[in-house]
Amino acid sequence: MFNKLYQLLRPLVFLIDPERAHGIVIFLLKLIPFRLLTGGIATSPRLRITMWGRDFANPVGLAAGFDKKAAIIGKVFDLGFGFVEAGTVTIKPQIGNPRPRIFRDPVNRAVINRMGFPGSGVEIFKRNLREFLGDVSRSQRISSRGISSQGVSKGVLGVNIGMNKDQTDPVNDYLQLLKELGNLADYLTINISSPNTPGLRNLQEREPLRELLTAILEARARMFKNLHLPILVKLAPDLNDDQLREIADVLMGLKIDGVILTNTTLDRPDTLSPQFAAEKGGLSGSPLKQKSTQMIAKFYQLTNGQIPIIGVGGIETAQDAFEKICAGASLVQIYTGMIYQGPLIARDICRGLDEILKSHGFADIREAIGSDHRPAKGKIDTIDALYGEQPTQQTQATQQTPPYHANVKDHAQIVG
Repeated sequence: MFNKLYQLLRPLVFLIDPERAHGIVIFLLKLIPFRLLTGGIATSPRLRITMWGRDFANPVGLAAGFDKKAAIIGKVFDLGFGFVEAGTVTIKPQIGNPRPRIFRDPVNRAVINRMGFPGSGVEIFKRNLREFLGDVSRSQRISSRGISSQGVSKGVLGVNIGMNKDQTDPVNDYLQLLKELGNLADYLTINISSPNTPGLRNLQEREPLRELLTAILEARARMFKNLHLPILVKLAPDLNDDQLREIADVLMGLKIDGVILTNTTLDRPDTLSPQFAAEKGGLSGSPLKQKSTQMIAKFYQLTNGQIPIIGVGGIETAQDAFEKICAGASLVQIYTGMIYQGPLIARDICRGLDEILKSHGFADIREAIGSDHRPAKGKIDTIDALYGEQPTQQTQATQQTPPYHANVKDHAQIVG
């Protein structure tokens, strides 16, 4: 009902500048008791999954970019999301790129942004995190398995970290952020794929990536000896097959905990209006859906499902989420979809996804993860049938090993 009301009001909302509208939404979220409408975080036995030793009530999360300052985490969980990724946060405050820097295309349900990591810096971000967590440390959150004494899911909290625009030593920024925030998050995401910070995507190249992640993982081992902090990497959708293969080799070699696929794209499909397509920045929303799903499928095959994937890009419905899960994603994230479908999109997707899993005969979400790659599930013989891609020699060689996701919960408990 609420989302239907939002659909009626959306043309009026879209008369407001996108960034100003975002600020109004943040304000309204603080006022409206959405928990009364949603009952809190959506869940069911089919939707629950354990990753990295953290219990997710459902696999639908809010992507980084919505709550940049970690100011409304609790209110976002009230919308039904199983996990929330706050940020991107940088060490120093910065204003980002000049306005206007967000542009909508309602016809294609798309957004272009060139924000450039605006924010108040790590000190205010950390203060907001502490206010949300209260006296509960991350170790206490994890030991309680993400469930309160009343049996209500607390939700999993991720933090997305990035470098300042004027930084000449990116590794230093990420190490400082790790030190400041590592003990407050359920996982950290290393953002090296935003197209709006000069030089950031260069960190996806083999040697810079290896150097950066090696430094982060070594620092994590020193700083958090008794408590494993999952480190994820967020990648761009514009990587070619050779680049993706190199990245997969590096991440496998370093035993990275997970990846987020994908960030926004620099591509401009022909369906976009010329005026909208001419804006600089990263494109998100419906036009990104197929491209991000293809990358999820490719990465899953390259790694034989051994690195968990959070799938993001163009998700608006339960079917969209299901397709990404079958391609190889263990979890999914939403942002632009909420702009076009309404604030209760997570609740609606969870309800629909539960029904889809049931209709396909999956006992729980773990059975669906990567099922497009398993003929025995009655999906497809190879990913080639769905995406027109031929498996690489490396992929064919690794297909002899059982998929990671066949027992994702056990593996997550080991690494967690």
